[in-house]
Amino acid sequence: MKQWIEKYLRYLKIEKNASVHTITSYRTDLNQFLNFTAVEQQVNPHQTEITSIDRLQIRLWLGALSEDGLARNSIARKVACVRSFFKYAFTRGAITKNPAHLLIVPKPEKRLPKTVQLEEIRRMMEMADGDDPKTVQDRAILELFYCTGMRLSELTELDIRDLNLSGRQVIVHGKGNKQRIIPLGDEALKACKIHLNSREELFSSRTDADSRKALFLAPKGQRIYPKRVQLIVKEYLMKTSEVTQKSPHVLRHSFATHMLDAGADIRIIKEFLGHANLSATQIYTHTSVDRLKQVYKKAHPRAQNKSE
Repeated sequence: MKQWIEKYLRYLKIEKNASVHTITSYRTDLNQFLNFTAVEQQVNPHQTEITSIDRLQIRLWLGALSEDGLARNSIARKVACVRSFFKYAFTRGAITKNPAHLLIVPKPEKRLPKTVQLEEIRRMMEMADGDDPKTVQDRAILELFYCTGMRLSELTELDIRDLNLSGRQVIVHGKGNKQRIIPLGDEALKACKIHLNSREELFSSRTDADSRKALFLAPKGQRIYPKRVQLIVKEYLMKTSEVTQKSPHVLRHSFATHMLDAGADIRIIKEFLGHANLSATQIYTHTSVDRLKQVYKKAHPRAQNKSE
């Protein structure tokens, strides 16, 4: 089975043009499933035959994940991964019967996105207002996240050539390597210009050819990596915001919610975020409705019983 997992992952990379993040997640999920079935069959994972897998083993694995308290959204992703893998194996003749064919994907939980308040955004940017190259880069990262709503993986993959300062826009390479162009506001544009002026000061002996193309760099002079960006964002949000989720994704949520609150068309926000379907963007309408209700309750004289 191990060799079929590797073949499937190569298929995702070459034929489906899947992102590095997707391939990494699917590799983790499939190896996790392989190890589980190996324990069930009392064999070494490398000895597990793909033809020995049946629907019951898949259901037992999903049941174990649920008992371990894994979130429904995570289980849904793992189900989608296993279904896709066995469909690939079936169409390639590795198995004569698809054990995941009738597997039901759990409905994902509808959780409203957490957002950072406008005043907190202002304080965060002020805190990243410094002259040293590291702080200058931090400010550019924060401004780009909030100005464009791009994903973490999209930011770490940015090259200098993706920035068009004269055109006031940035080219983002999204899921499936689909490109989209996002305009840059004044603050993000200014932050990027300042960063470019001091960027080479972040170079080191470890700065290779790819790093010299990268827009953002890690402390050792190589292309910045997701974990480093997450730490940067968390550091600033810890000091300036009470939002419970202190991650790059919360800045993406804030971008979309604040745009919608200011009257932007949800279809335009969909294009900015790089969503394939409008349904993925519509969760932000719920956030705005909740905010409208709060404002109404506070402002309207007959919204609530004053004697309460």
